[in-house]
Amino acid sequence: MRQAFLLFSHQLTKSQQDELENKFKVDKIIYLPPDLQSIWSNVAPELPSIKDYLKEIFCWLKEHSKPNDIVLVQGEFGAVFLTANFCVKEGLVPIYSTTKRNVTETILDDETIQMERNFVHVRFREFEKW
Repeated sequence: MRQAFLLFSHQLTKSQQDELENKFKVDKIIYLPPDLQSIWSNVAPELPSIKDYLKEIFCWLKEHSKPNDIVLVQGEFGAVFLTANFCVKEGLVPIYSTTKRNVTETILDDETIQMERNFVHVRFREFEKW
C-alpha cells in the first residue's frame, strides 16, 4: 500500500486526487492533523531558522510513512526546501503541483487595478536531485 501525505494548505481537487491514485498508485491520502496543519500553514517570518519549528512535522512523517510514500509539499519556500530534502533523505518521494494560471486585470474607476487569478492543476512533478 502506497500512501500520500499532504503538506499544503488546501483540499485536493478531484483531478489531483485522481492523479495521485492513478499515476502514483496511491491507496491512501493523509492530511496533516490539525495541530501540525497549523504549524505548516503559519511559518513565522521572524524566525531566523525553521528547522526546530518543523521538527514535529518531520517526527510525524517518520512515524507514519514508509519508504517510497509520496509527500505533496507546497507552502512557505524555506519549509518546502527543508521538507523536500528531509523526504529524499528518508526515502520518501516529494512532489509538488504545477498549475496553469489565468489572470484577468480590470482597471477600476479610481485607477486601481483589480486582479482575479484562477489556478488550474496541470500535473504533479517530483522534486529532482541535482
